[in-house]
Amino acid sequence: MATPSAQAPTPAATATLPLAGRVAIVTGASRGIGRAIATQLASLGASLVIGYASSSSLADALAAELIPRAVAVRADVSSEAGVRALFDAAESAFHGPAHILVACAGLGIGTYPSLATTSTLDFDAVFSVNTRGAFLCIREAANRLARGGGGRIVAVSSTLAATLLPGYAAYAASKAAVEAMVRVAAKELGGARVTVNCVAPGPVATELFFEGKSEEAVERFRKGHPMGRLGEVQDIAPVVGFLCTDAAEWVNGQVIRVNGGIA
Repeated sequence: MATPSAQAPTPAATATLPLAGRVAIVTGASRGIGRAIATQLASLGASLVIGYASSSSLADALAAELIPRAVAVRADVSSEAGVRALFDAAESAFHGPAHILVACAGLGIGTYPSLATTSTLDFDAVFSVNTRGAFLCIREAANRLARGGGGRIVAVSSTLAATLLPGYAAYAASKAAVEAMVRVAAKELGGARVTVNCVAPGPVATELFFEGKSEEAVERFRKGHPMGRLGEVQDIAPVVGFLCTDAAEWVNGQVIRVNGGIA
């Protein structure tokens, strides 16, 4: 675990930031959409726990760059102990409970098999990270986030749960399960003023999207999109940032499809 960055804004600088004084845990934050979300929340004043599975150098570099303070924590989100470690790190580093969880860690199947040819091993791997991981993170947050205002849970799903394209049976199912959990959790946690929402990106130019795709396949996605391009991580991060602020307290139990109109 990296130590908190020595850099921090002055009290005057943080006073006007909407997430000043709040602590956010972001899983899958070493690269891609998760990294952009972590950076966005930091720009809004939050302190960060950067959860990652393998990219330690990227996570540590991000922790060193972010203002205000940040720590990087290696954690397997499919493990109860790994998820607890993220919340323990928040409480230890920042001397109190976390306020925000963004569950962004995700896994795809880079061969894009049909349902008939999806191996049990691949199915289990996708559900272990995408569904079990989201469940463990949301459950821990439901028990440990600060109550009474400012509590935010955002799970990152996928527009594939709506478009249901061939080759994505297991992946789409794993994300659809997350969306169902979010809707239920929102009803259960509203009384504690903890909101629970889902952001479901469309095709975004990240390593996960490009994995296993030919240039021709990527071009088909681009040309088939109503806006004629792939999404970028900066199309997604500000939406998550908004959901984590006080301005979004009345947005609860929603699946927001940030996809440029593809679904």
